[in-house]
Parts: sequence; C-alpha cells; structure tokens
Amino acid sequence: MSDLEALSRAKMTFENALKSLGDPARNEAFTHVSYANEKGCPKSNERLEYLGDAVFDLAVAHTLYEMYPDASEGDLTRMRAQLVSGASLSKLALDVELGRHLLLGRGEATSGGRLRSRNLAGALEAVVGAVYLERGWGPALELVQNLLIPLEFPEVPIDAKTRAQERVQGLSGSTLEYRVMSVEGPDHMPVYTVACVVNGKSVSLGRGRSKKEAQEDAAGKFLALDIPADDGRDLPHDQIGKQDLARGREIHEYRAP
Repeated sequence: MSDLEALSRAKMTFENALKSLGDPARNEAFTHVSYANEKGCPKSNERLEYLGDAVFDLAVAHTLYEMYPDASEGDLTRMRAQLVSGASLSKLALDVELGRHLLLGRGEATSGGRLRSRNLAGALEAVVGAVYLERGWGPALELVQNLLIPLEFPEVPIDAKTRAQERVQGLSGSTLEYRVMSVEGPDHMPVYTVACVVNGKSVSLGRGRSKKEAQEDAAGKFLALDIPADDGRDLPHDQIGKQDLARGREIHEYRAP
C-alpha cells in the first residue's frame, strides 16, 4: 500500500468512526476545555481523553501481543510506547485532519490551537474513548488497529527514555530519575520543565506539554550530549525538594545491578 493510499484509508476510517457516534458523544470528544469554559459547557473532552488513553494502550498491547508471538516483554513495551506516544498520536491526528473538528475557545483558536500537538493527541484519544463507550470494545479495537498499527516494523523502536536508561545501566550502582522543575502556563495548556538527573546531578533539561513529553525531551538531550553519565552538573539546591513535592514530583528511578 502506498503512502497516499494509507493516508486515504486512515481518513476514511476516522470519518466513518465519527459518523458512527451520536451528536452528544462526538461534540464532547472535540470540546476543548477552553471552549467549555468560554461557552459554559458542562463537559470538556478531558474525561473521554482519560478513557481513550487507556483504551489505546490496551488495544495496541493486545494487537502487538498477537502480531509478535516471539517478542519479549521489553520489546513489546518499547513498541507500544512508540505507537501511543504523544508525537505519534498528534501526527496521526494531523494526517486525518482532526483539527478542523475541534471546538476551541477564542484565544486557543487564534493562537494555533488546531495544530497544537497536545490538543490533537487528546482529542484523538477522546474519540476512541467515545467509540468504546457507545459501540464497545470490538469497534474501538478495530478503529485503533486500522488507524495506528502498521503491517510490519523494520526494527523494534526504542524511545529516548529507554535508551537513556540503558546507558546508565552500564554504570554499576548508578541511578536515573526525572524531576519536575517547573510548571508554567494555564491549567489547560501547561508547559513542564523536567530535569534528567543521573547520580544526583542534572545532565539535561527538557520541556513539553506533559510530564511524559518533557521527560522524553530531557532524555533525548542527555543522549545527544554524548558525555559520560556521571559527568553532569549539580542541580541548584533551591530548585530541588520543596518545589518538586509541591508540584507533584514524578520520579522514575533505575538502579543498575
């Protein structure tokens, strides 16, 4: 199948899914929190996004499990992470022209909200959540498979966080963690700054619309430095601890054997 045929098929799959939904569910899936606040709508798409995120994960895990019977747990986890990443979902949403359906507040619309990755990925997840609620698991699984699962992978994709973990794994007794340094912007459009910390030292800073996206950015920048993992810079003490705890610090720690 050519790229043009694949794109056409994805658009048709998405539009058919929308047609299968009732008006209330379809409208809710596309209602951004900025629009809900501005218009006084009782619901935004955040709850459907939450549900759709879980459905996406399960659908991709289920499909990979069947497609790759000999793959290890680690390989399956890496492939799933790649397929359900914010970057993958936002690109897919762009491909099916999801942005034109979004209901946005005036400020969000005029500031490029229809092309904003976070909005696109979230709305796509909300659509999957709506399909699951209205039509059940089977149609939701079929939608995800038709949209997202390629026929084959030339190689197992490895995300930046995994590669950073593997680099640190080579250093006996070393630790890797991610610390939220700041959260800026309005509640519906936060920007996270996250430090990649190896053995208590900052090696890079990443930014993103979610903690996961910022962690990936920080991990990628750490890998790009191509320096020993224990050659980092000490974090300023006043940026660690109180701020992390107050904002809900998220730490993923790896201890090498």
